[in-house]
Amino acid sequence: MQYDFDLTRHNTLRLPARAQAYARFHSVSELLSLLAMADREGWPVRILGGGSNILLNGEVPGLVLSSAMTGIRLLGGDEQYQRVAVDAGCHWHDWVCRSTEFGHGLENLALIPGSVGASPVQNIGAYGTEAGDYLESLTGIQLSTRQWRTLAASECRFAYRDSVFKRELAGDFIVTRVVFRLRRQFMPDLSYGPLKAWSESTEQVTPQALIAEVCRIRSDKLPDPEVTPNAGSFFKNPIVTASVAQQLQALHPSLPVYPQASGKVKLAAGWLIEQAGWKGRWLGHVGVHDRQALVLVTDGQADYAALRQLQQAIQRSVMAQFGVALEPEPQVF
Repeated sequence: MQYDFDLTRHNTLRLPARAQAYARFHSVSELLSLLAMADREGWPVRILGGGSNILLNGEVPGLVLSSAMTGIRLLGGDEQYQRVAVDAGCHWHDWVCRSTEFGHGLENLALIPGSVGASPVQNIGAYGTEAGDYLESLTGIQLSTRQWRTLAASECRFAYRDSVFKRELAGDFIVTRVVFRLRRQFMPDLSYGPLKAWSESTEQVTPQALIAEVCRIRSDKLPDPEVTPNAGSFFKNPIVTASVAQQLQALHPSLPVYPQASGKVKLAAGWLIEQAGWKGRWLGHVGVHDRQALVLVTDGQADYAALRQLQQAIQRSVMAQFGVALEPEPQVF
């Protein structure tokens, strides 16, 4: 247990914040002991993963917990799938690389920062794949009731960058273990344009080669948080009705659109932001990345208020020019 703990290096935007108390748990018994202590002290409890999708705002009251549980265990499977239990404290990219030892499906999600336990909250996704596509269930403790629960994937209510953990269970659930259902057969999703072009020019598409290419693409498009503080894609790609998309395309023929199975259409938030004139612009210590307008960056000296000011300025510009509302991905911690 550490008190008045500096969280600045524990979030990828490097926003300054201090936790009243902070601890890492290496087992379920340690977690239960820490929760009992929080109850005795009357502390609220928050769970912190890799800090890659959160916005910290100054002082954080109560106890902040992080999982140091990193076990990976094969549970079994059938002719088509393998079931693997992964502890919440595992680094996500490390797990993706290890996952090919058991099965396939997660390769497109390589190099996404954060922890396994945080992946269901945001339902992280990239290049045609989402974590929820391969998650069978998860186990954890609901903070408001102190009851252990196992939720099936259907109960997590996964959607685009969304889940029950951002709604009814927001801030109320500590994930301790995730069970993934991986395909035995390697059937890569190459629907994303650059991956399709790469596959057509490469001699053989293997799981390891696909992971390496995904890492290359992400590194080219997105800044390294260790070098340039950022939280990855800051805004969700907005989803609008087909009629709204048609109207926008009539006015802006180069607008990228992505029809959805629901009949609605996903728009490219990065394109909207760039067209609104924000790409590469800075407001003091915060700015928009000069290669990917979807990414907000800092110089390491920014605070939450400055980032919030930039976020709202971008939202106002896009709304004024296109009539489209942008929703941020990172959650206020």
